[in-house]
Amino acid sequence: MSTAVDIVIPVYNEEASLAASVRRLHTFLSEGFPYSWHITIADNASVDTTFDVARLLTNELPAVGAVHLDRKGRGLALRETWSSSDALVVAYMDVDLSTDLAALAPLVAPLLADEADVGIGSRLARGARVTRGFKREFISRAYNLLLKRYSGARFSDAQCGFKAVRRDAAALLVPMIEDNAWFFDTELLLLAEHFGLRIHEVPVHWVDDPDSRVDIARTALEDLRGLRRMKRRFAATTADARSMSATAGASGTH
Repeated sequence: MSTAVDIVIPVYNEEASLAASVRRLHTFLSEGFPYSWHITIADNASVDTTFDVARLLTNELPAVGAVHLDRKGRGLALRETWSSSDALVVAYMDVDLSTDLAALAPLVAPLLADEADVGIGSRLARGARVTRGFKREFISRAYNLLLKRYSGARFSDAQCGFKAVRRDAAALLVPMIEDNAWFFDTELLLLAEHFGLRIHEVPVHWVDDPDSRVDIARTALEDLRGLRRMKRRFAATTADARSMSATAGASGTH
């Protein structure tokens, strides 16, 4: 029987925090999570002892696995691990566990019940509680507002590191995603909406990690480039569809 949920934790140079975070997650899941589960640590080409720590954890804790990738990129880690998983639902969360783990069951339950295809934690939905500095809060809200106005997206929070996807939906979406870094999340959601998949949002309690490795300015710039690329991609797809429809209509008149 397939595992219900495979939870991926992408990491890069996290030797100091990895063990405590995985043990905390493992304890939480072991003490009453209502579905079968597996934890996969995805090491993104770390140059410290992160992967050594990961291997020790796989020997110490049941239902924990680890993979090492030779290239960096959160999106790449998710692409590789999700594509090779046989779980019914593939998920991921950030290693700092900024999102309250109590949101995990509500995140995956509708997917396992075939009531949704993609689940996302949202720091901006009604009912969410967020603790973080003004700069990060402003950038997050500005990016998601821009995303809505620029692409018409209906989901509220593209970049929260707390997501889940049904395996069949992942098989459709992941091969079409071009980005292997931080924009992977947004691209996944834009494609899901484009193809009419069901997106389920869960308001989360989220506490900012003061030791976050994310370069906000560079990530924002890459995201803006990604949004332009996706807008061109969807416009070209629409134009091709219209062309094909017009050709078919003209052929039908003869």
